[in-house]
Amino acid sequence: MVKKEFQLSGTGTASHLARAFASNQPVSFKYSVEICREIKGKKLDKAVSFLENVQEQKAFLPLRRYNKKVGHRKGNSYSFVKSGRYPKNACRAWLKLLESVKANADYKGLNADQLLVVHAFASIGFRRYSHQNQGRISGKRRRRKSTHIEVIVREGR
Repeated sequence: MVKKEFQLSGTGTASHLARAFASNQPVSFKYSVEICREIKGKKLDKAVSFLENVQEQKAFLPLRRYNKKVGHRKGNSYSFVKSGRYPKNACRAWLKLLESVKANADYKGLNADQLLVVHAFASIGFRRYSHQNQGRISGKRRRRKSTHIEVIVREGR
């Protein structure tokens, strides 16, 4: 019986990869998609420093797809756009996930200084319902957002 190993488009076998997944995180799906696009292909420490700068409002998260009615930020354009925001909750969740994938890579014996983000993915999670009071009789039913987020890193050269 032949054992098949996971391979991510020529990036190596599963022994050179580390993966982390967080399901139903209470963060915006749209910001998570923009974060995925921004950190994919970067080294892990650069991605962590970028998210920390966004969280501290030293840099903005460039919004390329979901940019309706978003103001421009001062300074030069970053990642081909000037429109952006500072999503603190999404950055906090992604930083926690990147810590987790770094710990997983350490456990597998990979070099933590050479980790490269090869896959970052976000999908819509389970939508829980909550109710907001409105007037005396009727209430307003709302759906709380949640997102599944996933990241895979490999040991670079």
